[in-house]
Amino acid sequence: MSETSYFQRGFGLKEAIEPALRADYHSRIVDRIKGSGYRLSLGDLTFLLAREFGFCYGVDRAVDYAYETRRQFPDRTIYLTGEIIHNPHVNARLRQMGILFLREADGSGPGLEAVEPGDVVILPAFGVTVQELEALRRKGCVLVDTTCGSVLNVWKNVDRFSAMGFTALIHGKYAHEETRATASRTSQYAGGRYLVVRDKEESAIVCDYIRRGGDPAAFQARFERAASSGFDPDLDLGHIGLANQTTMLSSESLEIQEMIRRALQERYGDEELPRHFRAFDTICSATQDRQDAIEALIGERPDLVVVIGGYNSSNTTHLAAIASTTTPNNKVGEVVEAIAALRGLTLL
Repeated sequence: MSETSYFQRGFGLKEAIEPALRADYHSRIVDRIKGSGYRLSLGDLTFLLAREFGFCYGVDRAVDYAYETRRQFPDRTIYLTGEIIHNPHVNARLRQMGILFLREADGSGPGLEAVEPGDVVILPAFGVTVQELEALRRKGCVLVDTTCGSVLNVWKNVDRFSAMGFTALIHGKYAHEETRATASRTSQYAGGRYLVVRDKEESAIVCDYIRRGGDPAAFQARFERAASSGFDPDLDLGHIGLANQTTMLSSESLEIQEMIRRALQERYGDEELPRHFRAFDTICSATQDRQDAIEALIGERPDLVVVIGGYNSSNTTHLAAIASTTTPNNKVGEVVEAIAALRGLTLL
């Protein structure tokens, strides 16, 4: 693919698109709350704002590049392979700008077959699989790659694991775009394989097999959709490299890492452990910052925590899960009334 048909650094149009970005995503009410020490009182109700929220650098970059792409190619057909991020407002706005989606959140859509030579295709912040990228390269289309740097860091480590003959054990959701893209990296290496675990419960099954073995057919059935083709637990659980979907609950990723390390240590001993286990810190700093911020927020014992985001967003659901462990939900009506009052302020 020629240099002019693959773009990974935008088009230098940040200044030109800035007014549109501010109109679509800037909020004076948020500025007001931040300026008041992340706290605003209305009568007997107080609103608290998490000190880390909103778009991270990777999302900012992806959204910027999508807006720049529309401006750079005003007359071209522009596609997104799927949702650029899991935020309904952002994706709706891109649709209003005439950007078409090859795959919807429910899996429907025309697919890569719709792309013609000369069309423009934006790759989302989650990235795409190795196979999808190669198929698009063969199309002769213009590619605008917005893959997040944190995701690329995970890929780098999975590449390293696979090149050394290690199985990539990925803490993530096997059907999520980012996890599918990450898992596909293993296909570039002879004998490359992966296994995706959703949580500590699934990790415990893996650890038990590492320690004691078991029924390979039962294991394969249990992880049928979450493992590489032909995955053999008797062979492929002997050398493991850890990675994670960047938006998973970071504390759980670290616990899973320790579970796997202990299981391999018990199986092979301290001296042999380095030959069987690899782990690198691939937790996204922005994900960690937001999870830390909501922990601090619930430390003030609010009556209700409102998490704004997409239902299919891993970040959103994990923030909601953290909040749900400590906050009651019996004051929704009062909060809705307060939000209505808030919207009536002249600063909106």
